[in-house]
Amino acid sequence: MSAELSGGDDQGAAPRLAAARERLIVALDYANVGAAEALVWQLGDDISFYKIGLELTIAGGLDLAADLIGSGKRVFLDLKLHDIGNTVERATAAAAARGVSLLTVHAYPQTLAAAARGAAGSPLKVLGVTVLTSYDDADLAAAGYAAGVTDTVRRRAGDARDAGVAGVICAPTDARMVREVLGPGGLVVTPGVRPAGAAVGDQKRVASPADAVRAGADMIVVGRPIIAAPDPREAARQILSELAGA
Repeated sequence: MSAELSGGDDQGAAPRLAAARERLIVALDYANVGAAEALVWQLGDDISFYKIGLELTIAGGLDLAADLIGSGKRVFLDLKLHDIGNTVERATAAAAARGVSLLTVHAYPQTLAAAARGAAGSPLKVLGVTVLTSYDDADLAAAGYAAGVTDTVRRRAGDARDAGVAGVICAPTDARMVREVLGPGGLVVTPGVRPAGAAVGDQKRVASPADAVRAGADMIVVGRPIIAAPDPREAARQILSELAGA
């Protein structure tokens, strides 16, 4: 185990580790609440921020979110909202009322504006989804988009900035460009993060934890490399060590 997590002689280790814990969001990519709760218990105090996506939300994840928030954890509700403005605004306000820290919506101007209204006056930070990390230029072309990934991400990051939401969620390979668009005050969150040696799976635009942070990411989202590891807590600690040294 690294000095950052073992209490070594480096006096700067504790602040770096605390900062790393603020950056790492663990994705609870499970089909049932019981499995997610077991992982949270296993990770203990090492992890303070969890993502709940569509699958777990439908399986009872909103109650789990309330329990996590009640225990002092932070929750990222990854629902990728996209609907008529009134619906998005009210859904965002409902997430804010639950004490959720982060919420995703698709980065279309009307949707972003509605989410910004719904989050107004609350601590909830809205993130615009640019282009999913499982998509490449060919996927966008197949969906009828004229622009490729780079141009689409840049445009949607600008739309998020102009709408006044907190920031965007994007692939780590896009983080540097997105940081340039948003400026220093925008929040950049990156999924598709894979430690060295981890399987890429269905992700197409990936980077290591340290590289994502160096490119401009404020927070990273990690799922399978932790939850599928033989020892999830050790896997999480290795990522925290990497972030602490980034």
